[in-house]
Amino acid sequence: MTPKTLPADRPTWADRPSWATHAALLWSLLYATGAALAALTGPAFGYALLAKGTGTAAEAAAAALYGTTAVLAYTLLRRPGTRWLSTAAWAVVPLCLTSGFGALLSPVHLLFFLSRNQPPIDWAALANQSLAVLGAVLWGYAALAHRRRARGTCLHCGGRAPVPAAHESGTRAGLVAVAALFPYAALKTAWAFGITPGFTGTGRPGADPTYTSDLGLWLYDHGVDVTAVLAVLGMLLALALTRPWGRRLPRLPLLALGWAGAGALAPFGAFLAVTGVLAWTGAISLGLADHAPWVFVVAYGGFSCYGLALGRATLLHQRSAFKTCDRC
Repeated sequence: MTPKTLPADRPTWADRPSWATHAALLWSLLYATGAALAALTGPAFGYALLAKGTGTAAEAAAAALYGTTAVLAYTLLRRPGTRWLSTAAWAVVPLCLTSGFGALLSPVHLLFFLSRNQPPIDWAALANQSLAVLGAVLWGYAALAHRRRARGTCLHCGGRAPVPAAHESGTRAGLVAVAALFPYAALKTAWAFGITPGFTGTGRPGADPTYTSDLGLWLYDHGVDVTAVLAVLGMLLALALTRPWGRRLPRLPLLALGWAGAGALAPFGAFLAVTGVLAWTGAISLGLADHAPWVFVVAYGGFSCYGLALGRATLLHQRSAFKTCDRC
């Protein structure tokens, strides 16, 4: 079926399938060119991943990989009916996310302003990683548009009207996300008030004076742990994505925060949980003898569950805004 022409009063940027592949092609060319320049002139533009010096393998490999994606994008434009190209285009999305994973954790940099003796933020690398995340979005749109063209379905809905997400399912996802972060927030708050389960040492278990700024220490001494506050904000984000009052908030920022939090915390929490289990069994030593190993499992392991639940809540919030397609 052939999609109808969009109404004249509809902004052209809303017709995403019409420019997605062209945008992905331009992005790949720019990103590959930057990597090639970094390989020839020395690490620059945030491409320095594996080594220092001229002609490093990391930058050269990035130039080759993303140069290949530019060729793929050109092929998508030239062969809109070849179905296997859509699968190849989807494979570019995780490649871009791998390059931009650090940007998904960028909210952690907020702690930089409440800390001391921390390594400086590499702003060039952060900008580069953010650009890679943008590439993942563009390639996702390009892959979806090409697949729908190859199948002959509507470029906007795939040929079937989307069904709004069930309210009960969204509510459950939000509550699971809140429950997953609650142990962490409760534990860090209890520590700030001088109640120290899981800690047998002396001093502040949640605020090391070597790394925590004077403001952070002052807040901690008055019962406010900064990371616990961030956890509460994470709970509010999950509720905003699943409760009726959240629909009055700007939609795009909520979706951006939801997907970024899900993509960063699901694998990060799993890593921390596994680390805690290994420490609990004595397989490894974390050098934190004053902390019980269960702290890592109970508190930090919740990050992974939160990331998964937040991803579910974000998806349902995104689908809830879909309307019956009137273009096909």
